[in-house]
Amino acid sequence: MNLVDRFLHYVSFDTQSDELTHMTPSTPGQMIFAQELEKELKRIGMTEVSLDENGYLMASLPSNTSKNIPVIGFIAHLDTSPDLSGRHVTPRIIKNYNGCDIPLCPEEDIILRTEDFPEVKKYIGQDLIVTNGKTLLGADDKAGIAEIISAMEYLIQHPEIKHGKIRVAFTPDEEIGKGPHKFDVKKFGADWAYTLDGGEIGELEYENFNAAVAKILFKGRNVHPGYAKHKMINSLRIANQYAIMLPRWETPEHTEGYEGFYHLISCEGTVEQTTLTYIIRDHDRDRFERRKKEFEHLVRKINKEFPNCASLEIKDQYYNMREMVEPVMHIVDLASQAMKEVGIVPVVKPVRGGTDGAQLSFMGLPCPNIFAGGHNFHGRYEFVPIQSMEKAKDVIIQIAKLAAEK
Repeated sequence: MNLVDRFLHYVSFDTQSDELTHMTPSTPGQMIFAQELEKELKRIGMTEVSLDENGYLMASLPSNTSKNIPVIGFIAHLDTSPDLSGRHVTPRIIKNYNGCDIPLCPEEDIILRTEDFPEVKKYIGQDLIVTNGKTLLGADDKAGIAEIISAMEYLIQHPEIKHGKIRVAFTPDEEIGKGPHKFDVKKFGADWAYTLDGGEIGELEYENFNAAVAKILFKGRNVHPGYAKHKMINSLRIANQYAIMLPRWETPEHTEGYEGFYHLISCEGTVEQTTLTYIIRDHDRDRFERRKKEFEHLVRKINKEFPNCASLEIKDQYYNMREMVEPVMHIVDLASQAMKEVGIVPVVKPVRGGTDGAQLSFMGLPCPNIFAGGHNFHGRYEFVPIQSMEKAKDVIIQIAKLAAEK
């Protein structure tokens, strides 16, 4: 299969993750997909192919030179986001895109409008893979998987390109923040690695958010509303009071770049009991810690007015990988040079999110993030230019080549 064929085959697998199952992988589709990839890796000639009971698939491309070259890894994730269905994905290729709005599902008036997504116009004249408007596409991160495997196959077929040992890994449950939780860094055995999990062409990232999830439980007291005066305590109203005490401009829809935010992702409740779930994000560690302290402060404030009503649970999820990557910045420079040599202008910027590489970097495997080429991840308007995927494959090959030349 060529790169596009691979990708179109991969997105046919339903691999949505699910944080409620408390299993690894969290859904059976991920293991089915991993087993398919295991066969493919063996078929193209990869060695040391191993798939464990948790869905972590690893393989090696042996060195073809006697030089002492660091072992480099490339990593992508098997799962797709729980935010929208990844079942029965039926992608469509738009050849030589003309810059107009793209009807995805005309009968339901689902259209990728250039007014809403102006970035699509960057790809006039290129070939785009889009959804049918009813599911996500899965470029996050099946584009990354297809690029890595296609690059490995190319290197196997072109032994004149000298390279050191290369390790690849495909992990489950990245979308629910658990990708690295059972990743065996020692077994992987790379000196450093790159995740192929970024967005548009040129992205090169070694900074990401510090991240936490906060749950605030509000307990109320229900009484018949006709006789509720001075008796009822409505947890829904108290939860709403808490929510509006947070700065309204420090939310995802009002922030960019290095600006952090509070993001309300779930509200479930009745008069008796309500739970608000937030994610807390900031690139700066001190500001991140202050954001968590603000949640504690507001809970105390609520409890002063409504004694023992609110309780808070905060869990850190991951930290900014910059702390671990800066001491080995040559690995970022290597990726940047590889991009330039295949005709790409590197766009070095902070990730407004997280990758497996963030956690892996703190586990002893420095792991910057490289573009996979897609746009509008996690939704029906997701698309990926084929030419961007091809360039990502070229970058992987060039990294391997440059590492052998140093």
